[in-house]
Amino acid sequence: MNIFIGGAWPYANGSLHLGHIASLLPGDILARYYRQKGDNVLYVSGSDCNGTPITIRAKEEGVSVEEIATRYHEEFERCFALLGFSYDCYSRTDDIQHHEIVQEIVRTLHHNNHLYKKEIEQVYCDTCTQFLPDRYVEGICPHCRNKARGDQCDDCSAILDPVELIDKTCKLCGNTPTIQENEHLYFRLSTFQQELERYVQERKKIGAWRDNAIQLTERYVKEGLHDRAATRDLPVGVSVPVEGFEEKKVYVWIEAVAGYYSASKRWAERTGNDVIPFWNGAAKRYYVHGKDNIPFHTIIWPAILLGIEGEALPTHIVSNEYLTIEKKKLSTSRNWAVWVPDMVERYHPDSIRYFLTINAPEGRDTDFSWREFIYSHNSELLGAFGNFVNRTLKFMEKYYSNTIPQGKMDANLEQTIKNLYQETGQELERTHVKKALENIFTFIRQANKYFDERQPWKQIKDAKESCDNTIFTCVQIIANLSQLLAPFLPFSTAEIQHILRIENLVWRYIQIEEKQIPNITILFERIDIGKIEEERRRLEEK
Repeated sequence: MNIFIGGAWPYANGSLHLGHIASLLPGDILARYYRQKGDNVLYVSGSDCNGTPITIRAKEEGVSVEEIATRYHEEFERCFALLGFSYDCYSRTDDIQHHEIVQEIVRTLHHNNHLYKKEIEQVYCDTCTQFLPDRYVEGICPHCRNKARGDQCDDCSAILDPVELIDKTCKLCGNTPTIQENEHLYFRLSTFQQELERYVQERKKIGAWRDNAIQLTERYVKEGLHDRAATRDLPVGVSVPVEGFEEKKVYVWIEAVAGYYSASKRWAERTGNDVIPFWNGAAKRYYVHGKDNIPFHTIIWPAILLGIEGEALPTHIVSNEYLTIEKKKLSTSRNWAVWVPDMVERYHPDSIRYFLTINAPEGRDTDFSWREFIYSHNSELLGAFGNFVNRTLKFMEKYYSNTIPQGKMDANLEQTIKNLYQETGQELERTHVKKALENIFTFIRQANKYFDERQPWKQIKDAKESCDNTIFTCVQIIANLSQLLAPFLPFSTAEIQHILRIENLVWRYIQIEEKQIPNITILFERIDIGKIEEERRRLEEK
């Protein structure tokens, strides 16, 4: 099976925060699982380097857009690597190849009569003497009356035109802008109404999208799809390859989603592989992002693909709700966030991955608190998983000279493990990532109970053969946990695989025979609970 996985492209205008990682992490877990299962996987993403937020940041710092984009792109690459994200290609939208592919898409849309010229009213700042990009306009959402920017309301998820905003202000100077006439190319989104209605219902019927994606997309479709501007007056971005519009730029909502294809092409050229197997009707295609990106992946990108006569529409939408921080809405402007570059320097990457998966905002908003993070590390990763591995292998080191004994596997536990591979795989393919990890940790608690009930510290004196069977069984559990947990916790499971000399990961039951192994190293260190208040103070003082 060919599996394409696209992770949303973060804006390269500031550091990543935990909200980004919470929404993107399911993509890496899926990619690792499918590779382990033996499928052909292409997992791509990149940095959005052409968006208005980067331009705003550059103006604020008095540096070039390229300097800002490069700074954060490189930081993103470093953070994703430290967290174990296994992208096959992590690209950037200011890449020349990306620009060429976007321009080809625009030319095809124009040739197929899906673009047309239109005179529109647009927000203009007399003080800054320029038409304002959507994100340069701030005001009140006409739908929910909350604060919003010109392209979208984060509170009610409405896609906006900045002209609609109430009490508009220019983000650059703070003055009230005016409305002036301007000419742009428009995308005939409305012509795809019926096709997209059928498409959404088909996806809903087979349960391939998260509920929030279904509900929000159905709302947009029911309200009726409206044509959208395809060009904008922007200082940076992809130049429009249509006569008379060369000075304008391709609107980011067309340009950014095309990054999934441009990154695929870049991967193909670098590796000598073909992208076609991932971009035809037979492949599974997962798109992984936060709630605010749903319409761009369920309406805009499918419409663009239909417009260029492509068949590779998204098959699975993996759209998370929001992550709050200590019961408050995450806010980068108020610096109320836990920043990834800081966190990865001080905490085990598997601790971060575990917490954000077991508390994933799959169906509702979830909260990150330092208390819950540290207690989940100490009680689950260290106290359950790490403890089972450590107590088994330390016992083997003491009584068996680090040699796996000859023994017989407990038949019931063997069947439980085999079932767990199947159940975990089914949950992952349905994008129930949280449930998949919960099931594995339920089994880990069962494994600890087995160790306690068998009492090998007594068996070694009174019933050596029974002890051999106990330790042999526990080693098999550890070996299989190193495979079952590999998509979720790649760093600690890699340590186990090294100890047990497991060279090729597979998604099926394995049995490790008698062999000598090296001394175990502790998988996880206990985190002092005093860190809870220390971290809360750091958060409040920022």
